[in-house]
This record gives sequence, C-alpha cells and structure tokens, in this order.
Amino acid sequence: MTDLLPPSFYARDALEVAADLLGALLCREQVVLRITEVEAYRWPEDTANHGRHGRTLRNEALWGPPGHVYLYLCYGIHHLLNLVTGEEGQAAAVLIRACEPVAGLDLIQRRRRGKIGPSLLTGPGKVGAALGLDLSWNHHPLYEPGGLEVRRGAPVKSRLAGPRVGIAYARPEHRDAPWRLAIPDSPWVSCRSQLQPSEES
Repeated sequence: MTDLLPPSFYARDALEVAADLLGALLCREQVVLRITEVEAYRWPEDTANHGRHGRTLRNEALWGPPGHVYLYLCYGIHHLLNLVTGEEGQAAAVLIRACEPVAGLDLIQRRRRGKIGPSLLTGPGKVGAALGLDLSWNHHPLYEPGGLEVRRGAPVKSRLAGPRVGIAYARPEHRDAPWRLAIPDSPWVSCRSQLQPSEES
C-alpha cells in the first residue's frame, strides 16, 4: 500500500490540496477508492463555505486541524466527506464528490444496494455510503493508520475544472469559480457537461 499523506499535505490552500487529491486513495478496511472529483471550499472570502457565518456545533470540525475529517449530513440522508485544509482556525476543506472503486467492490455494492457502474460513486453522498461513514467520523485524522486513511496515488497529469454544484446561495463570483476539479477521461465523474480542461493542468 502507498504512503499515507502527512498533515503538511493538507496545510495549504484548499484549491491546491484539491488538485493534488485527484488520483489519491481513500481507504477504509477492505474498501479502497481512487478520488476522481473534488470541490474546494476556500478561506476566508468564499461565500459557499460552511464557515462563512462563523463556528457552529455543526461545522466545528471544519475549523481544523488540517488533515482531519469534516463530515456533515445533507438533506438528513447523505453523509458528505470533506478533508480539512489550511491552518487550524481557518474554515476550509475539500469535498470528495466522486471516486472509482479499486478494492472491496462487493462491499461497496452492498452498501449502495446493488448499484453497478459509475452510479455507485458519482456523487458525494454515494462516496460516504460506500465507505460506511456516519457523523462519528467527524474530526478523524486521515494521516494515522487504521480507520479512514488517504494514501498517495498515481499523479494526475491533467484535470477538468468547472463550477461547484448546489451552491446557489453563494455570490456569483463564487458560484461560477472553477473550483470543482476532476480527472479527464474517467467515467467516474458527475455533472461532466459543466467541466472543461483546466488551464492550470
């Protein structure tokens, strides 16, 4: 198995971390997922960021330290996995939007009620379900062996970029910012029509 990503990996701007997470491996027990799509939520100006109104009981984990899990419940159903970035005390993270299965496919399919193909893992709620996550994973350190880990994967040489999904409440410049990144030529990507080759690839 490849190396665990260290805390210093996460202690950077969320957009930088997001780009470098493409191709990395999410591991929990026998399930291994390759990260194929992410969204960056930056600090301090980003009006799509859950920390924009300050620290709350719900977003407490978002404030750090970097390299820990921020998990929240969406629509009372879906557990969405975010990896905390930046410096401790800053509310910034990368949302894992989609993945490709590497190991543990039978268990993933059971957790996803028999789904097959990209519909297994193209959406952040699907990723959380495939990993069997719940709110008890909030604050979990991703760089310690055991539990939920993020390990180094094969480098990604180019990427797609486009606007993030489901942030109609944010200011236009943040709604339109190309802070959703994905691996090109992968079927394991959601909302593909909104993505274009990144100029920073």
